[in-house]
Amino acid sequence: MNTTYKISGMTCASCVARVEKALKAVPGVTSVSVNLATEMATVDWQNKADNSALLKAADKAGYQASLPSAQVKTESPQFWPVLLGLALSLPLVLPMLCGHSFMLPAFWQWVLASPVQFYLGARFYRSGFKAAINLAGNMDLLVAIGTSAAYGLSLYLWWRHGSHAELYFESSAVIITLVLLGKFLEQRAKQQTTATIRALEKLRPLRAQVLRQGAWTDVALADVREGDEVRVLAGETIPVDGVILEGSTHVDESLLTGESRLLARTVGEKVIGGAINADGLIQVEVSAVGTETMLSRVIRLVEEAQGEKAPIQRIVDKVSAVFVPVVLVVALATLLLWGFMDGDWELALLHAASVLVIACPCALGLATPTALMVGTGMAARQGILIKNAEALETAHGLKVIAFDKTGTLTMGHPTIKEAVLVGETALVWALLRGLQEGTTHPLARVVVQKAKELGVAAATITGIKVLPGLGIEGVFDGKKLLLGSARLMPQKLPEGFSYLLMDGAIIATLSFTDAIRPEAPAALRELKELGIRTLMLSGDAQKTAEEVAKGLGIDDVRAGMLPGEKAVEIKRLSQLGVHIAMVGDGINDAPALAAADVGIAMGSGTDVAMEAASITLMRSDLRLIPMAIDISRRTYSKIRQNLFWAFAYNVIGIPLAAMGELSPMMAGAAMALSSVSVISNALLLRLWRPRP
Repeated sequence: MNTTYKISGMTCASCVARVEKALKAVPGVTSVSVNLATEMATVDWQNKADNSALLKAADKAGYQASLPSAQVKTESPQFWPVLLGLALSLPLVLPMLCGHSFMLPAFWQWVLASPVQFYLGARFYRSGFKAAINLAGNMDLLVAIGTSAAYGLSLYLWWRHGSHAELYFESSAVIITLVLLGKFLEQRAKQQTTATIRALEKLRPLRAQVLRQGAWTDVALADVREGDEVRVLAGETIPVDGVILEGSTHVDESLLTGESRLLARTVGEKVIGGAINADGLIQVEVSAVGTETMLSRVIRLVEEAQGEKAPIQRIVDKVSAVFVPVVLVVALATLLLWGFMDGDWELALLHAASVLVIACPCALGLATPTALMVGTGMAARQGILIKNAEALETAHGLKVIAFDKTGTLTMGHPTIKEAVLVGETALVWALLRGLQEGTTHPLARVVVQKAKELGVAAATITGIKVLPGLGIEGVFDGKKLLLGSARLMPQKLPEGFSYLLMDGAIIATLSFTDAIRPEAPAALRELKELGIRTLMLSGDAQKTAEEVAKGLGIDDVRAGMLPGEKAVEIKRLSQLGVHIAMVGDGINDAPALAAADVGIAMGSGTDVAMEAASITLMRSDLRLIPMAIDISRRTYSKIRQNLFWAFAYNVIGIPLAAMGELSPMMAGAAMALSSVSVISNALLLRLWRPRP
């Protein structure tokens, strides 16, 4: 089992490493994943979660963990500390901007700098102290040491040389102000990365009109129960998942499924909570409420995907774990080298402070999760539900996409093309209905429906046994029945048909047809443009499968495959180094979906298929597949760009600071800019639009 916690007080990638280490030490914890951008920790437990032990472990490490029930919505970041810092720092910077004549006396410099250092900067001291006593380091510790060095040096010079000494109060004050500004912009940007979640949460209405004791009563949504009847007026948001009992309308599901068109819904059809009832009065029987509605499931899955770590982040975590100690060593080396070589220990201390201030691992910790948050959010807006970060990262490298045929490339609504019956027609249809009435296979449903239309009742058949991927057998009046494809038959028969045998004699030959999805050709063309090969895995006969594949331009076909054989073929290709995805919709596709590097389930498919897949298409539109690939590639590109800039800031900035080419103030500005630039670059993903 796993539990999610809110972790407060993290500032950089080093904090993430320390929180994970502290939580992993709690007995019973098997794994921990902490996300800096969402400030969430997902903890996997071996047995029952010991929340109190985990909360204590987080507190001891210097952070605050809260239970999901205790979590509150993140408040908007406050700008007043930045304004106060700017107001107090500006007079200290005036001599640099307007000339030495604007230099304030040492006393007034101290008066202005001290509130910034110890009031606005108190957060850095608190967090840095907790890190230090735990023999760890984080961004706040670096800022606290760096600014304290500049502030303390100024006090020393003032005491030793009097009020006319060259002081550095402006450096410490401006650094803290710039860091606060950077954190403010960072928090604002983080809020934008979670815009999709907030938009989905706003879809939830707070109340519903429910039929209680013969009258329509306005009740809180939390009081609605499964089986209740709910009335939804035109223009209102549908509050629950359910089935229409009375009325007809058009619904807008765009924010949930990405479908821009209004969809017609009438009696007997499903509606989903969060959709807009556009133009009709409907009464709905509730089928799901609370956390079981599709809207709640979508929100939960998007949150989980945004909170997970991508594989590439593990490399960053390893670097971050040793980053702060290395920086402290570099800063000490800078102090000693400048002090002994140049003899100016005051200047050496400033150079060491610059190293401490610029070397912030904040950008490293934000580079990957912010891009993933925006990427999964953009995908959700288009109706592409990505369950985990690994799927989003992996999808960018796909080389082959395998498709199931029925219900995936086709509409999944087969019809009987031809039926050749031998003997008494009514009896044959009764046998066909009796064999298949208890199964959910699409072809079985068609046959049962045809028998109903003919007014034929089901024959009583015993010993019914379903043979997955082949057919079904049973016994009628002491005679053995066998219904299925040519592969099931004891004699060699033409493929592409279904046969019913009674004691080895053919009494029915059926052929079926299923229309190709209208968007399939365009979707497959887009995949080819993306450089992806296509493969069809079908249980149908070779001839039937090849006809469909040829019409769609699919590169390769594997026909006559059982569900297990599809999974074996997927594994074989994957073991050959082929990055492969599987697209399917049925229970029989679940093994192949699970075996693929990326499993993609059609939204119209079964819950089993959706559980096995790592990506679910909320509407059955194959064009969402190239969209998902495109979003993945752009997201991964942003991750690489972010990591490059995050490393570049430090690789370039630390040596410059150590060589004395960066003042503490410039170092503070660069450090703040690194985090803001990484998040801003990730937010550019929001400009992505699907191909026309």
